Amino acid sequence: MSNPTAAMLVIGDEILSGRTRDANMHHLAGQLTAAGIDLKEVRIISDDAPAIITAVQALSAGFDHVFTSGGIGPTHDDITADCIAAAFDRPIDVREDARALLQAHYDRSGQELNAARLRMARIPDGAVLIDNPVSTAPGFTLRNVHVMAGVPSVFEAMVASVLPSLTGGAPLLSRTLRLVRGEGDIAGPLGAFAAAHPDLSVGSYPFVKDGVYGSNIVVRSSDASKLDSAMDALTALFA
Repeated sequence: MSNPTAAMLVIGDEILSGRTRDANMHHLAGQLTAAGIDLKEVRIISDDAPAIITAVQALSAGFDHVFTSGGIGPTHDDITADCIAAAFDRPIDVREDARALLQAHYDRSGQELNAARLRMARIPDGAVLIDNPVSTAPGFTLRNVHVMAGVPSVFEAMVASVLPSLTGGAPLLSRTLRLVRGEGDIAGPLGAFAAAHPDLSVGSYPFVKDGVYGSNIVVRSSDASKLDSAMDALTALFA
């Protein structure tokens, strides 16, 4: 049986402008791989409501899970929660359990739960809250879409909160063979090797070091014994 599939939607003008470097995709990919959930697609889109709604609807229909990052804070450009609600035709308003979390957090810190901060308690009807042990303001899951903050430390904490509730498959394992040969020299036999092992993922990733061209051949599979046998054959092929 194949593993569950996932997509990620990264939301934010600051990512597309180059002002902020996204670290969340790298973290999510590693966590999903270990959990046996195959990340198949990542989209990065601007803070544009129609674009977010369209992307959420398409990804939700195409994959078992969708993870979003960004746009659930207190400012005017944090529109993700409203867009998720619109994508699934759900009303959205301040929810009392989310409000209570924020009220307790700001009471402890001696700050006011003002109107801007209260925006972070607006949750679509029917959503399940995602715990945020870092800064309290919750994410949420609606249908198969997991809506999370963009700040990496908070995003990582939310991923840790969600993953135990998801059913995964067999973790994807990988092995690497480093060759000090250019891809043009290995392409022919490597292509034949990949064709002879259709149940494995075989990739070539070139590098240059000290003016010398080389390639890292990465073989992936959820079956450790097949992977070990394949690597023995691959090593012999390029010995």
